[in-house]
This record gives sequence, structure tokens and C-alpha cells, in this order.
Amino acid sequence: MAPAPPGVKYPHITIQYCTQCKWMLRAAYFAQELLSTFSSAPLPGTPPQHFTLPAVTLLPATGGVFTVTLYHVADPAAPHMVQQKVLWDRKTDGGFPEAKELKRRVRDVVDPSRGLGHIDKEYGKGKGGGEGAKKEGEKEGEVMAREELCIDCL
Repeated sequence: MAPAPPGVKYPHITIQYCTQCKWMLRAAYFAQELLSTFSSAPLPGTPPQHFTLPAVTLLPATGGVFTVTLYHVADPAAPHMVQQKVLWDRKTDGGFPEAKELKRRVRDVVDPSRGLGHIDKEYGKGKGGGEGAKKEGEKEGEVMAREELCIDCL
């Protein structure tokens, strides 16, 4: 845990991406997906959301990095202390996340009781080990295995 800087709202996500690999568009896409899913205003006719995501920050870097980090207050009794959790690291997790997997990981840390609609239904199939889910997972693994670094980042 670390002290919370003043003026920052939580939960807060940072996406650090490699400029040499030209991954800014990918980082912006994930930021848009997270902000859209965890928006501040509920849709008409839907129950209010349990939490909102006030900010996603894009952090340019080099060296083939693509890391999504969540900063959140784990204990409401100590709002001045912030926890950091790496949700996705391209080098550790292998490739890039699917948007639905990233959304699940955010939800699982900050608000596990929150439903994600059709994303949760697909997740249930994958956990059950159904034949269709297995083939889909194998296909995703093949795609991620083809991800390569740019020449500048080797």
C-alpha cells in the first residue's frame, strides 16, 4: 500500500504502452472499453452501478511494454492508502488481453458482486470446460502466440 496523492479519484487505471511498437491506439481502445463499461451514469431503466471508473491514464513508454495497472482503495476506513494491482502485463501474461477479460479483472478486484451481462455468461461457459469454449481458448492462444515485438524493441 502507498499513500494516496491528493486530488486523485479511485479506482484509477493506468495503461502503460510502447510508443516504439505503436501501441497507443490499442491502449486508447482498452481505455475506451473500460470507461464505457464502468461509466458514471447508469443507462435508463437499469439499476445504479456499484462503482464507477473516474479515470484511465495512458502512459507512453518504450521497450515493448504494455501494462494495465489498477489503483484502488481497499479499505474504506483508510481512504488515504491505495493498493496497486497489475491487471495485465504483456510480457508476463503473454500478448494482449481480450477486452472482456480486462473488464472481468477490473470488476473482480473492485466490485466482485457486479454483473457484466453477456460477458459473465461467456465466462461461465469457459469455466465449465465445454467443447466450444475449449476451441475458442485454443484459438485465442494461437493468436497471442503470433504477437511479436517491433524491431526497435528487440
